[in-house]
This record gives sequence, structure tokens and C-alpha cells, in this order.
Amino acid sequence: MRMRTLTLAAASGAALLAAGVLPASASGATPKSAQEGTVSAADLLSKVTSCSQISNSKYRTDDETSATIPVCGKNGAVFWKADMDIDCDGQRTTNCNENADPWYQDDTAFHQSNGQPLKADSLPYIVVPSTSSIWKYTSYGIKGGGVVAVIYNNKVEYAVVGDTGPTNIIGEASYATAKALGIDPDPATGGADSGVTYILFKNSTVSPIESHSAAVSLGDQLAKQFLQNN
Repeated sequence: MRMRTLTLAAASGAALLAAGVLPASASGATPKSAQEGTVSAADLLSKVTSCSQISNSKYRTDDETSATIPVCGKNGAVFWKADMDIDCDGQRTTNCNENADPWYQDDTAFHQSNGQPLKADSLPYIVVPSTSSIWKYTSYGIKGGGVVAVIYNNKVEYAVVGDTGPTNIIGEASYATAKALGIDPDPATGGADSGVTYILFKNSTVSPIESHSAAVSLGDQLAKQFLQNN
């Protein structure tokens, strides 16, 4: 679980600018398309324009921000609108390791079907806040391997619930999720400051959790139901 602070992120960004290097998202590079399934981002977003708050209080997006993000309830889902910090935890890979990520941990809260941690740079997953007095995700049908529609810049990417994070911070997803959405996936300097919507479908389970194609198939079905029921 990544613990980025605004101060460190700003410092990293300044260093990149000083070196004449920009992240992919700022350099004009064309991001990979992430429209998955048959339900459009616009249709999903039209159902989450208002919030019926189900969390007892609100979350921060980073250590240094104020708590402004509620968890909201809908028929068959919960959602929040936040930023995206990059989670690179899990199996060591070329992109996710101690050298690439100052906050790297070699495990994830939920594991592959073979018992190994997830692979952040190849599996789209999101992070949910650990249980606290603010909100208990398991009380609302959210569990490891549950399917999530992540929406950014008019794109939809289906992911799974793959890790848990701090009790007071929300808005984090794996390297692979960010990359697919055209967000700079660098765990130290990347991410998106705002504009990311996370729709978590209740009582869903992708099996096996590491199958992205299974997440897309189930996610598309649940997204259609979500539109019908809200």
C-alpha cells in the first residue's frame, strides 16, 4: 500500500521538470485505450452524479489533505470519486520493486489462486481502505476479488479488489490499472490528482482473481445490471 504525501509528490515533480523529463501523461504520449466491455463511461457516470453517503465520515486522498471523500451507496454497488495513487505491491517485477517504489511491499491483502501475491504491473486491481470506524467494506458486500469499474477521462477499466490500505486514505489502484487508463503508473511520481471514479459491485467475485478477462466479462454484466437498477 502506497503512502504518498503531497510534499514528496511535488518535490518529485519539480525534479522531473528540472531534468527536462515529464511523465508519459504530461508529455503528450498517446495512452492505451481502456474502454472495456459494452457499457460506456458516460452511462456509468450518469448514475453516480449524487451521493448517498454510507461511510460514517469521510476519507483523505493523501496524508496532507483534508477529509473530503465519502463512500456512497447505490443499488448493487458502492462508489467514490477520488484521486489515484499507484500501488506497486505484490510480486517483484521489473516495474514494481524496492528500487522503483519507495513504499514497496512484497505482499497484497488478497492472493492469486496459487497463493502468491498479486502482480501490480500486470493485473488491474484497486485498494480499499482497511476496516475502521469510518467504514467497514465487508459490511457492504465488498470483498477480495470483487469486480470494480474504474473510470477516468471517459474510459472504463475493469479491475478487482486486490489490496487494503490505510484506514483514513482512499483513492489507489495498481500500476496496471493506471497504465490502462492513460495515467502515469510510476509509483513514485505518477498517479492522478483527481477525476477518478471507482464503482465497486457488491457480492461479486472474479475467479480466479488473477484473470483480467474474467473481470471484464463479469464487470460488463454487472455494469449493465447497475444501469438497469439505478
